[in-house]
Amino acid sequence: MTIGRFRKLKERIRKFNKERDWDQFHDPKNLALSLSLEASEVLELFQWTLDNQIRPGKEKEMPGELADVFYFLILLADYYKIDLVSALDKKMDKNEKRYPVEKSKGNSKKYNEL
Repeated sequence: MTIGRFRKLKERIRKFNKERDWDQFHDPKNLALSLSLEASEVLELFQWTLDNQIRPGKEKEMPGELADVFYFLILLADYYKIDLVSALDKKMDKNEKRYPVEKSKGNSKKYNEL
């Protein structure tokens, strides 16, 4: 996704919510709760499986569930004026230092255990 496309998507979300007067409901607590609940719906697609596969017949629901997570992530970041693209870029820089390839390749330990 390009930065321009991301900005257009954010503007579309803002317009959608403004037209419906939903900003009044979008305080940080409710956005964080909604983000968590939507992420739980992603997990629910895997519930009761033994082989890490999505439950039969539920595969088609994954795109919509991930879109719901993305929607609330964008709203929460927008509330705090966080540029998600820059934030992720900075986080990746930090992770590259915390998890050098020579220490972390094929290893699932946390950075402070390497």
